Amino acid sequence: MTFVLTFFKGIVLGLTVCFLIGPSFFALLQTSIHRGFKSGLFLSIGIVISDFTLIALSYIGALQILDNQKNQFTIGIVGGIILIAFGIYTFTRKIFIAKEEEDDDIRLKTPAPITYVLKGYFTNIANPFLLIFWIGAMGLVSSQYEIGTNEVIIFFIGTLVTIFATDIAKCFVANKLKQYLKPKILHWINYVLGIALMASGIILIIRVICYF
Repeated sequence: MTFVLTFFKGIVLGLTVCFLIGPSFFALLQTSIHRGFKSGLFLSIGIVISDFTLIALSYIGALQILDNQKNQFTIGIVGGIILIAFGIYTFTRKIFIAKEEEDDDIRLKTPAPITYVLKGYFTNIANPFLLIFWIGAMGLVSSQYEIGTNEVIIFFIGTLVTIFATDIAKCFVANKLKQYLKPKILHWINYVLGIALMASGIILIIRVICYF
């Protein structure tokens, strides 16, 4: 039962991550719109692999740093500040979707699936804010579970499964409802997400202060 609850908490984080507005988000929408659902699916695979890479790097770093209890207070505060800063950045970020030229030959020269996987991987992992975000998320998770335990692994499995599932949903929606994906809608998504991230950061800082 504990593992089910932990998995569910990971799903909640995954639902938050799925609305992060960054380079990979736009690449996913544009690929699905101009190249179709299948191409967007392969791009999603690359994105989730890159997220796994960043989580693994954050986890390894956490194992080395958070194993010392003296560092847990500092890491918790820093993680909270990172989440707040990321929330402010997300809340204030301007939205722009570049228009891709329509070309009659564009669908006749569809790249191989591995091309989209690699594009998704490097587009996502090249965003410096993502590593910062995952470090902050690792700090949040480590304040609830002991680092190195199965709960942490199950938590992030839930997160990654949710990210992949919602990316697939984005591909489908973008391909079917492309005319409704306007910058104004993305602005409102940013506002809601930014507030949620700032609230998470504040809660983390309060929890660390109270715990220690």
